[in-house]
Amino acid sequence: MLGSKILSSRTWALLDGLWQWRPAYSPHIQICLLPQQFKSWQRILSTSCAKCAKNQRLKQKRAISEKKLTRYFVDHRRVYVIGGRGGQGINSFHSEPRKEFGGPDGGNGGDGGHVILKADQQIKSLASVLPLYQGFDGERGRSKNCYGANGGYTYIKVPLGTVVKEDGKIVADLAQHGEEYVAAYGGTGGKGNRFFLSNENRAPMTATLGESGQERVLHLELKTMAHAGLVGFPNAGKSSLLRAISNAKPAVAPYPFTTLNPHVGIVHYQDYEQVAVADVPGIIRGAHLNRGLGLAFLRHIEHCRFLLFVVDLSVSEPWIQLQDLKYELEQYEEGLSKRPHAVIANKIDLPQSKANLLLLKERVEQSVIPLSALTGDNLEALLLHLKDLYDAYVNTEQSHGQNPVKW
Repeated sequence: MLGSKILSSRTWALLDGLWQWRPAYSPHIQICLLPQQFKSWQRILSTSCAKCAKNQRLKQKRAISEKKLTRYFVDHRRVYVIGGRGGQGINSFHSEPRKEFGGPDGGNGGDGGHVILKADQQIKSLASVLPLYQGFDGERGRSKNCYGANGGYTYIKVPLGTVVKEDGKIVADLAQHGEEYVAAYGGTGGKGNRFFLSNENRAPMTATLGESGQERVLHLELKTMAHAGLVGFPNAGKSSLLRAISNAKPAVAPYPFTTLNPHVGIVHYQDYEQVAVADVPGIIRGAHLNRGLGLAFLRHIEHCRFLLFVVDLSVSEPWIQLQDLKYELEQYEEGLSKRPHAVIANKIDLPQSKANLLLLKERVEQSVIPLSALTGDNLEALLLHLKDLYDAYVNTEQSHGQNPVKW
């Protein structure tokens, strides 16, 4: 109690306010304060402020949630590209001792840089493409007839099979590795007064500014998002199935429309072939009329080479789901439902599913693959059939003289 009696209440208030600074405390304060009070006060004064005190604590890495780690596949991008502006020309005259009339020596400005789309076989998605790209500007001219440097090129790496559209028209198709397309040309550099020298005008005072770069709005689309696309209604188990056959980690939850963006997983085989399977967001009845996000979801299915219809066996009359799915695809694009496909009957582990499986096989002409994405039952049959669909796709592309998409 001696320390509290020696220091008045006003002194205690001043000491409490000193935590924002780092003052040099006197040893007399240590004598006046009790040991516990001195330790707490010294700990507060050990840092410059309260925020620094928090930062000096041991930093522990926070466990990143699976939702933040999940990366979704992007097969469509709208990009606004602007070419670099040309550098301005300079108005200058040569100055040298004992040379009164040196003449104009203003150099031209450099040209603006182009924005170029370049196909790269290492890129698989358009997720890294930004919505805005602007080329580098050219440098201004210099005296002594020095030209300004041209602006550097801006390259946008896109996957193979990227289709570039402008106003609904295809302007480029990047199918080969290293193929380039100039999306926006840079502006021409301005002219210096040296450019305007003539017999009639021996001392031109004219210099022009650089031109602006080209501005365009382009739509990038992938012709092939994945080899196979999982098609089904919400909560049919598509995301769980993709988790079971690949290392992809799409979100899984007991409510509809858990997947709002497509996810692509890679299935590896012993012959080093890799088959890409896309988890397409679930579609609903009337999707071809753009109900909900119908057209946006159906566009993803259009970019798959063959389809895997996922049917929920736990609902009554599961064959109605298959009919509705094919109807929506056919209404969106004629012939889309007739692509090579397989019918997958999911959730076979539930009790009521076995009876529905027999009814489904009676109503469906093609073979049905029953499985459980949760327990992993009969996944081998799906992987074997998936490999057969992929081999048929490769043979068809090679017979037409085209290179199949490889992952």
